[in-house]
Order: sequence, then structure tokens, then C-alpha cells
Amino acid sequence: MNGGMKTQRKIELLSPAKNLECGRAAIDHGADAVYIGAPRFGARAAAGNSLEDIAALVDYAHLYNVRIYVTVNTILKDEELKETERLIHELWRIGVDALIVQDMGILRLDIPPIPLHASTQMDNRTAEKVRFLADEGFRQVVLARELSLAEIRRIHDACPQTSLEVFVHGALCVSYSGQCYASQACFGRSANRGECAQFCRLPFSLVDADGRVVVRDKHLLSLKDLNQSDRLEQLLDAGVSSLKIEGRLKDVGYVKNVTAAYRQKLDAILSRRPEYVRASSGTCRYTFTPQLDKSFSRGFTHYFLEGRGEEVASFDTPKSLGEEMGTLKEQRGAWLIVAGVKPFHNGDGVCYVDERGRLQGFRINRVEGNRLFPAGEVPHIKARTPLYRNFDQDFERLLARKSAERKIGLRWTLTETGGGFALGAEDEDGHRAVLSFQQPKEKARTPQAAYLRAQLDKLGNTPFEAMGEPKLGWTEDWFLPASVVADWRRQVVERLLAVRRMTYRQEVAVRRPGKLPFPLASLTYLGNVMNAEARRFYIDHGVRQVAPAYEAQAVPGAVVMFCRHCLRYSLGWCPVHQKGKSPYREPYFLVASDGRRFRLSFDCKNCQMKVYAAE
Repeated sequence: MNGGMKTQRKIELLSPAKNLECGRAAIDHGADAVYIGAPRFGARAAAGNSLEDIAALVDYAHLYNVRIYVTVNTILKDEELKETERLIHELWRIGVDALIVQDMGILRLDIPPIPLHASTQMDNRTAEKVRFLADEGFRQVVLARELSLAEIRRIHDACPQTSLEVFVHGALCVSYSGQCYASQACFGRSANRGECAQFCRLPFSLVDADGRVVVRDKHLLSLKDLNQSDRLEQLLDAGVSSLKIEGRLKDVGYVKNVTAAYRQKLDAILSRRPEYVRASSGTCRYTFTPQLDKSFSRGFTHYFLEGRGEEVASFDTPKSLGEEMGTLKEQRGAWLIVAGVKPFHNGDGVCYVDERGRLQGFRINRVEGNRLFPAGEVPHIKARTPLYRNFDQDFERLLARKSAERKIGLRWTLTETGGGFALGAEDEDGHRAVLSFQQPKEKARTPQAAYLRAQLDKLGNTPFEAMGEPKLGWTEDWFLPASVVADWRRQVVERLLAVRRMTYRQEVAVRRPGKLPFPLASLTYLGNVMNAEARRFYIDHGVRQVAPAYEAQAVPGAVVMFCRHCLRYSLGWCPVHQKGKSPYREPYFLVASDGRRFRLSFDCKNCQMKVYAAE
């Protein structure tokens, strides 16, 4: 530390991309890093991308010093290891900055020195686990979504040199990530293999030990969506370096809006906290005002960031509610009269929860003041029912067009030489390009500074924008034709782009055998060990017993979900936090629409609800 200043820490806004279009949009709208699925072996099997598209994204990203992380975070079968090894070499060759991985067998492969990030699928929730991963050479660790600020701070204090990544926005898994086997148990589709069937979004009835129905046909495991946009500073102060937006299956409009919203929030913090600095280059300008509740959401929650308190579930629907607009005042024939503070528009989508607790919706054909004329059949809605807009037509039109640009600042210098002139540019990161040109010197009749600035400022579709006046180093006001200045400007910009590309440093990981034993002496199916190399890795690190992954060998009567979300708490019966007492007899069961029953148990010591395989 110098002069009492704290050591600066780079802060990264990490955005998702299901494809090249989304990745470029994330960069244009302010991402410092983008994560995208590999052609295979990503935890979203439906979001794979070709090597050609990933290479194109890398090339675009590195102009702005934006990093590209590729997910290779499924557990792997023995016969997939060689293909994975080849894939990793290809990703390194095209300039990918890091891999997000789950399977420890990868560490025993012959892979290039590409940095590795520990996926949240590894179930990273203790300082001991994070310390072990850092000792094994992981550059960044993605923490479990369930952790509180206090828990994150404890991990950072114990591992201050390890970069910690946390989710700040988007869909939540109700089970600790990597510890959910419900989809595999029920549908033969493994979440750890990228094929989650979203068991947690299904409707269930809650039944007690005597067969009495406690709750009927509700989405009892479906959580609201995460939104930490007003908690970013607290996260940074707790030790987080990477703020991650969920959404590798989301469309480009979601990526644009959510990335821009978090970019603005984060920039406001960085502007007054000099100890935190941005991890990439360029300034973003938008043609729209970002608003998080206009993108897909099931309602928002801080989850357990500040401990247990708020309700985190969305029992009525697993679908998007959107933006709360007001309430229904009254219904008159073909129209609805709305009481609200926000205006609807023609073509908007409206949804509401009916008297049976079901989500319903309609499109607006026409709006006249506070009167809505629905398209098609007019729904019957009870007075004072809250109304939500889950499709804002005007907003979506804005996002469908070019909605942002990202520019890197540069400063021009123009000096005279013996045989002509030298034009130079230095960008905001200190990269320089200077070219000399032969040109006859002709005195100008008028001052040239304003004219030259106008010509040099014409940077068009390049990634650059001029900052301030050009610095002129000459003895006379010389006349330069506009066509000549334009040609020089083009050549210098091309050289500066080449310099930025050449000087981008792909990080090289130094890997050496770790010295720490694994924190556990034995691994059950929860270790997700699918191949022989992963098994050898754990044995080499002091684990005496290694059971196969659930996907390789199902365990009868196993816990298939470990949830911090707790139905006893949601119903007011938590004996610890609410001192509540249930009128129903345990054990409780979740009963699916096909009749399958899933027993629940409650581990109050660890503040967990466990869901067991169907009986």
C-alpha cells in the first residue's frame, strides 16, 4: 500500500452468452468477461457453440480487454476424457482465457496452461474447499449461491489471494448446485451432465404422514429470481471480485438489458471507490434505460445474502411475472379499468394470478387512458387483483435494434517532420501507434485546429472515440486535404487495432501438484466422481474411499436435493427462526402430478431441507 491507499482490486462483471450474438451484445453493453458453452461438456447442453464462433467472440472481446471463459463443467465419462483433452487444446489455441470446470479428472489430463475456474457445480461453500482449490491452481472459484455476506467474507479472509465469483442475477437452483440428482432420478437426465429437466419448477402437493393435504398443486420448489443489484458494494467489500449474471439459455434482449443495468450500478460504485477498478476497457452508451423488471423474472429475491428472512419461493408460477404495473379497478364489458402509476401500451403482455392461484395472461389490443382493451376473449378478473406486464412491446422494439456502443478513448497527435507529417494515437490503456507520411507542406489561410479535430473525430464504426483536442506539434498552420487526413486516420487506427491485438496477454497458468489434502476423507455419490482419472485425483489427495457418481450407480433412497429453501419456514413452522409448531405430523411428502411421493426431512443444525428419491 502507498500513501494509505488500499491495494486496488480489479472487479469483473461477468455476463452469459448462449451464442456469438449474445456474447457480442454482452460486450457492447458493458461486460468485463463473458462465459459461453463449449461445443460439448457444458452444464447447459442446449447452449453449445462451435469453435469458429468462440474464436470470433474471443477476437472481438480482446479488443476491449474482455475475457472469454468457456464452460466445460459437466462430469465426464472415461471414454470422453481424450475428446475433452483435445477440445481444451483447441480452446487454448483460439485464445480462450479460462475454462470453468467441475470434473477433477481434467487436472490429470495433458492440457495446456489455460487458467481453470472452479464451477459452482463443485459445491464451493467452505473456506477449506476454496483453499484446497486454490492450492490446486484454480484461478477463480464460483461460490455457492446460498452463501450469506458473512460466509463470503469468512472465505475471503481465509483465502485473500483467491478470486471469488458470485452470482448476482437470474434463475436460482433450489438445491445446492452439483448436489441435485432429482432430474437424473426421475427422468434419467443428469443436471451434472448438462441435461437438467427442471424438476424444481413442477407443481406438487404437500402431504403429511397421515395423508392430509397441507398445500395442493403449488410450485413448492420453484424459487424467485436472484437480484443483488442493490447489494453490489456489500459484495465487493466482502471480498468478491467477479459478479456473475446467470442466463446461458436467455435471449439477446435479456443479456443486453441486464448487463447494461449492472454496468451502470457497478460504474457508480467504481467512480467513488478507487480501491476497486474496472477489469476491461471502453465506455458504453445506451439507446434505452435499463430496467431489470422488464426482463424475464419470477419476482426478485436477495436469497440468503443477509441470512434467512425474506420469502424466496414463487409458489404460484414458475413463469415470468415481469413488471408490477398496478391493480384492476373494475371491469366493464369489453375493457378493463386499471389503477396504476405506470402506463400500458398497445401490444403489451399482461399477466395476473387468478382466484385459484393460477397464472393467467392476455395481450392488449388497444389502450385508452386507464382502459385496456384485450385482444381476443376478455378475461374475468377480480377487482384489486395485481397486474404485471411481462412483455413491454416498446421496450422490446428498442432492444431489437442496435441498443449500445462501446468506445475506447484515444488522443491524437499530429506533428511535422522533415518530409511531411507524423500522425499518432494513444488509447486509454496506453497503447500507441504512430505513422509518418510524406506530404508537401502548404500554409493554410485559416486556423486548422477545429478543422483537424472534426476530421480526426470521424472514427465511425471503429472501437474508438477521440478524447479532447488533437495535440499539434508544428511551426505553422499547415493545410491538409480532408481526403489525406481520412486516409492517415484509417491507417493509424488499423495499426492501433493491431497493436491492441498483439499486446493482449493470454494468461498462462502455472500448475504444480497441490500440497493440501482434500477436506474430506471419503466421498459418497455427492463427490460426482464419474471417471477413473477423477477417482485417482482424490485418492492422490488423501481420500480413502471414493464412491461412484449417482449417474453411474444410483443409490436407493438417496437424498436427491439439498435445499436451503425450507417449506417448514415458508409455512411458518420453523422451530429455530420462528419458534413455530406445525399442526401436521411429519414426515411430509411432496406428491407430483403423476402420484410419485418424495419424502422430506429437515436438518436444522445445517439449516437444510432434504428431498429423498421417490418411494
